[in-house]
Amino acid sequence: MTDQRIILVTGASRGIGRAAALELAKAGNHVIAAARSEKALTKLDDEILAATGRKATLIPMDMRDMNGIDRLAGALLDRFGRLDGLFGNAGVLGTLGPLETISPAAFQETVEVNFTSNWRLIRAVHPLLRMSEAGRALFVTSGVVPRPRAFWGVYAATKAALETMIACYADETENTPIRVNLFDPGAVRTEMRFKAMPGEDQLTLPTPQDVASTIPPYFVPEFTQHGQRLVFAKRKA
Repeated sequence: MTDQRIILVTGASRGIGRAAALELAKAGNHVIAAARSEKALTKLDDEILAATGRKATLIPMDMRDMNGIDRLAGALLDRFGRLDGLFGNAGVLGTLGPLETISPAAFQETVEVNFTSNWRLIRAVHPLLRMSEAGRALFVTSGVVPRPRAFWGVYAATKAALETMIACYADETENTPIRVNLFDPGAVRTEMRFKAMPGEDQLTLPTPQDVASTIPPYFVPEFTQHGQRLVFAKRKA
């Protein structure tokens, strides 16, 4: 398996994460798929096996389990000895509404999943990315960051914090083989988007597969952009 690039995908059970895991596997990578739903991960693994003839590594876990993230890094070190890519995709919408109505529990969960867990991932897997000849890290952000709006305060704040942290991480890794970027997929036909915008015509939006098809090139050694905010642009037919 050492001839394949080893890529960790968080939030891999549905939406963009699931589609990206499949596309990365089709591109010849060995995918480590992490998500809360073991059933959904097993279904993803079946699809990867059917499409590629190879199985993924499945990690059922909650990204709020910070000690679990540390244990994951230790297991990856023991099994693979390195990590070639990290797709930090896991995220939650949280509660949309006036800031004064958000419960402390909903606030805390959104901060932990969208922001804190990505710091903990960096802390845990950075040494593994350094062990790769060309480590690549890509973190999913949102278009709400440059365009703040009413009722999105907690979600927008966590993504803004993520963007600032990743910009700092990119600056810290400037003189290493690691390349670090942000990825804004825009509005996509996902369950999260439908929850946020139930009146929207979902058929006008790109699918997770549309978005995922553009992701594998960001993880190849030849991709050397660094510290960028990459925005999805649907390919023309």
